[in-house]
Amino acid sequence: MNRSPRQYGVIPATGALKSRSFLWSFKAVNDLLGNGEHTGKRNNSSSSQTVRQGFTLLELSIVLVIIGLLIGGIFVGQSLIHTAQLNAVISEFNRYQTAVQTFKQQYQALPGDMNNATSFWGIAGGTGADATCQNTVATTAATCNGNGDGVIAPYVVPGDEGKHFWQHLANAKMIEGSYTGAGTATVGVNMPASRYGNALSWRPYAGSAWTGGDTGGGWFNADYGTGHVMMFSLASGYSGITPKDVWAIDKKYDDGKPGLGNVLVYNWAGCTNAASMNDFTATYTLTVTTASCALFFLSSF
Repeated sequence: MNRSPRQYGVIPATGALKSRSFLWSFKAVNDLLGNGEHTGKRNNSSSSQTVRQGFTLLELSIVLVIIGLLIGGIFVGQSLIHTAQLNAVISEFNRYQTAVQTFKQQYQALPGDMNNATSFWGIAGGTGADATCQNTVATTAATCNGNGDGVIAPYVVPGDEGKHFWQHLANAKMIEGSYTGAGTATVGVNMPASRYGNALSWRPYAGSAWTGGDTGGGWFNADYGTGHVMMFSLASGYSGITPKDVWAIDKKYDDGKPGLGNVLVYNWAGCTNAASMNDFTATYTLTVTTASCALFFLSSF
């Protein structure tokens, strides 16, 4: 009985070439997709199993999606942290206002200015009211008296009521921490650190100290009230915040106008588009990224 070559498992030459070409093409595609095993057998030249050499398009897509989610999460997290820092500035101001009002009710005086502080916490040095005391860096609650005139006066000889302001508040347990009451202005030493960061802190001033404005570009010729203002800036100097952050704080707490309201900017020349210290229609220059601004908060004490 005659049998065809195909029946005996023999493939004609032309068919064999086509089949071999197909098998080699399949092998190339398989290798490209990373499927290293082709026959399911061990390689005769190696005792180890052939391993995958790549990723499928689906696997790569999943990895890219995960990376995208991680990057997006980082940016969202950074934004939330910065928003919390801005909110902290307002919270700190409100907390310090409340602390001063409570102190005033309890001691019948303003912290830093009270003229009988040593009766409560001891004398840091000298007579308790002279230059020796005012310049003594305290390591305990011992302190100095202010002059009792109802005004917290920083940088006034013989001493700095602004630094004893923080020491008196801390001694009375109205705020957290402990402060030296003297020495070079240093965040965390004689003034509290802000959660905003960047080594910024708070300083009390009489509002009247800023009356008249500054033609040189510093502060507006605005209404600073009859009480005190709290300046938020670097420990030494009048900067530390960008116009964009100042605007965000001003907008959230007040009116968003740099020369009006209860929040006022320092450095109208560099942080706003004001033409002069009397330009109360000015707006913040939000495109400026330099941290060249400071803030005044009009206080209730």
